[in-house]
Amino acid sequence: MTPARPLRLALNTAAVLFCLVWIFPVYWMVNTAFKPYGDILRSTPRFLPVPFSLANFGDAVRKPGFLTDLGNSLLVTGAVVLVAVVVAFFAAVALARFRFAGRRGYLIGVLVLQMVPLPALVIPVFLSLKSAHLLNSLLGLGLTYVAVVLPFTLWTLRGFLHGIPVELEEAAMVDGAGRLTVVRRILLPLMAPGTIATSVFAFITAWNDYLFADVLLKDQGHQTLPVWLVSFSTATGTDYGGLIAASTLSALPVVVFFTVIQRRLVAGMTAGAVKD
Repeated sequence: MTPARPLRLALNTAAVLFCLVWIFPVYWMVNTAFKPYGDILRSTPRFLPVPFSLANFGDAVRKPGFLTDLGNSLLVTGAVVLVAVVVAFFAAVALARFRFAGRRGYLIGVLVLQMVPLPALVIPVFLSLKSAHLLNSLLGLGLTYVAVVLPFTLWTLRGFLHGIPVELEEAAMVDGAGRLTVVRRILLPLMAPGTIATSVFAFITAWNDYLFADVLLKDQGHQTLPVWLVSFSTATGTDYGGLIAASTLSALPVVVFFTVIQRRLVAGMTAGAVKD
């Protein structure tokens, strides 16, 4: 046995243990969602949902506001991902491929914005949206999410773009391709992994946010799923079964989104200049 094999075995074992520790809360949430309500509060936990029950999911979907808030979350999150990725992509191209005064200062400003804690932005955002008459609207919430995720998406896409040789673009232009053709045929395929990675970040950030949604949206018809989850806790107690089942349902769109785009993520790694 070579000296490298014990080290590799130890590292693989540590990685497996880390994954098990990380995934256990997710497993426990799903496991609890399928338990009868009486088993959820048992002093001795059961690691398998026996007997199996779908009652918690029925209580969750029958909770008032589920479909409306689900639609609001899907609408806002989808719009945020689309707008943030498109704006960040073209901004990253401008910052990585063009030289202009103040470019370095702008990049530093973007990095500093990413360091600002979100709770510190609640009052300024609230006052800004109030003055613009966008409080209690999905448009105002969507614009807030775009502003939150844009610094990270811009910085990340710029890093991916720096890894693409500029000679590929110059060669295409020598062959007669315009700037938009270069973007569509060269930059977009090569930057697919970075674009998809930033899309996942934007999706998760907008989908899971509770702070801004709770502060900026007061009309029940405009609320999102994270705010709806709080309705399972009332002055008389907490419906743990319904809350856990609803949390499981709210996590499904993130899983589905990542499952759909992961093939595109792998395909994007092999796309690029070798294509006709």
